[in-house]
Amino acid sequence: MTSWQEFARQAPELAAFGESRFRSGVAYLGTTRADGSPRVHPVTPIIGEQLFLFMEPTSPKGKDLQRDGRYALHCAVEDSGGGGGEFYVSGQATLNDDPLVREQATKASSYAPRDRYVLFVLTVEAAFMNVYVDGQANPRRWQASE
Repeated sequence: MTSWQEFARQAPELAAFGESRFRSGVAYLGTTRADGSPRVHPVTPIIGEQLFLFMEPTSPKGKDLQRDGRYALHCAVEDSGGGGGEFYVSGQATLNDDPLVREQATKASSYAPRDRYVLFVLTVEAAFMNVYVDGQANPRRWQASE
């Protein structure tokens, strides 16, 4: 399982691009419902040594992740032409109640997470970026080594 920090060490350009896209606003989290169908949620990713998400303890997306930790996280795109580019990561999410990890996530957060929020730590197993230049796609991919 790869942390954000390890991903950034292995693929610094992709990680820097991803961090800038995730910090630009809302991202969309894809999870799997109990019946196997997809669910998409707006979230605010937090990047520190790890990739973090805080959420309400009653959130359907949190229940999805507790049952099946697989996720995909995609940045918002500025316009139909691809704007500043697109970025997504996928991996495994794990509920974490370690106070030291929560402190790391809170310090890295752009907002003040409420005490009741639960915390998920997300591994980065694959990443994708695409920037459009003169209407041409310029994709790059990264995959964690097994």
